[in-house]
Amino acid sequence: MALLQSIVIYRFSGGVVLDPIADELLKTVRQELGYKEKSGQFTKFGEWYADRVQDSQFRNGAWCDMFLAWAANKADISEYVGEFAWTPSHAAWFIKQGAWTQKPEPGALVFFDWSGGSSYKGVDHVGVVERVEGTKIHTIEANVDRVWLKRKTRETDKVVGYGVPRIVKERAERDEIRSTERPFVPLPRAEAPPSSPLDVLGTPPALLAVMVLVILVLSLRVTGRRRGSHRRLPWPWNAPFTRKPAEPASGPPKVPSPRNPLAADKEPPRPRATAGRTSGARDRTTPPARPERTRVPAGPARRSTPTRRKPYDPT
Repeated sequence: MALLQSIVIYRFSGGVVLDPIADELLKTVRQELGYKEKSGQFTKFGEWYADRVQDSQFRNGAWCDMFLAWAANKADISEYVGEFAWTPSHAAWFIKQGAWTQKPEPGALVFFDWSGGSSYKGVDHVGVVERVEGTKIHTIEANVDRVWLKRKTRETDKVVGYGVPRIVKERAERDEIRSTERPFVPLPRAEAPPSSPLDVLGTPPALLAVMVLVILVLSLRVTGRRRGSHRRLPWPWNAPFTRKPAEPASGPPKVPSPRNPLAADKEPPRPRATAGRTSGARDRTTPPARPERTRVPAGPARRSTPTRRKPYDPT
């Protein structure tokens, strides 16, 4: 259906059927035949191009390609012809579009290299083919004979190649049709992993809650230290360490051995009972009296020698 809509009525030019793009381009450039540049190489085509690209240097530049850009814009076919001021870039654009050929046809843009080179990088000039007769081509070119827009008859020995706007359009339509005919293949859906209650710990809200809690604990500790209280939070690891009192050992208290080895078997003196106590009962209200300390006289301590029984003493 799309191909049927693209069928149009062609016009003949020298016995050759013209496509609509070539027809519109040739009609536009023929209306400007006889145009001559003003002093200082100023042209209306250069002025238009300079305003379009916002660069004033093109107002007085070489205008052979700027004229074709102006004509394509006026005919509303710029997307197939291109808008350039430098001819090597224009030729490279046609090569990239796949619309570069060595066979001339009406409506095609012809690129010349006056040195006879075959590379697009050496292109010096461009025009549009009006008709082909044998080995010669009839063209309409701007900025020829230094100042004119006129018809020229050229040999093909200086031609590098031809850019065909018709092919640019055909390739664009073919790519558009192919893009609409591609089947839509849905992507396979990835199965969601089984959920777990522990997954909540890795969520952003859980991480945020942990961060807030840590900041709160640290701020409380820092605030307490700044006030000088040096208090610690009632955590188990901050509890004060207290030693348990030693349990009393079962049995009678141990009394250090005296210096006199013979008096080791003697029983230590018992404390006197205070007034008001009954024998065998312990006063629980009055604390026990501390034993009095005996003062030792100054001077060297004398050793007491135990009295030994003489062998002749009677028992």
